[in-house]
Amino acid sequence: MNSLSTYALLVFALIVGGSLASQAGINSQLRIALNSPIQAAFISFLIGTIILGTISIFQNESWFTKESISALPWWAWLGGAFGAFNIAMSVFLAPKLGALVLAISIVCGQVIASIVLDHNGWLGYPKIELSITRICGAVLIVLGVILVARR
Repeated sequence: MNSLSTYALLVFALIVGGSLASQAGINSQLRIALNSPIQAAFISFLIGTIILGTISIFQNESWFTKESISALPWWAWLGGAFGAFNIAMSVFLAPKLGALVLAISIVCGQVIASIVLDHNGWLGYPKIELSITRICGAVLIVLGVILVARR
């Protein structure tokens, strides 16, 4: 991958991060109206499902084949469960922690899990050995959580 496409992908990832921070606040407002983090998460997933379902219908791509389903590991079906957990917990935690502490705490959890996933090559990720720079970067993020959580 050339550096231009890498930078474009990084910009896109930053936009995704901004949307995640916004999503928690938006869903928290839905939670206030519904008085339930679970119902708010359900509405969020329902709208997302409608949008993705509509897009997938217009793509005219085949879905599963018998071979592709049988080749899937059992844990490949857990993405939706993790998504439901993530959205529901973000809705619950956003008004208690605020946008910054919520976002950096989530990122910290992602970094810690990602180090383990990369090092072991689990869940289809390429195996990337631990290095001192990766460890230092992760430690800085953990320190960042501690600093921003102090009020």
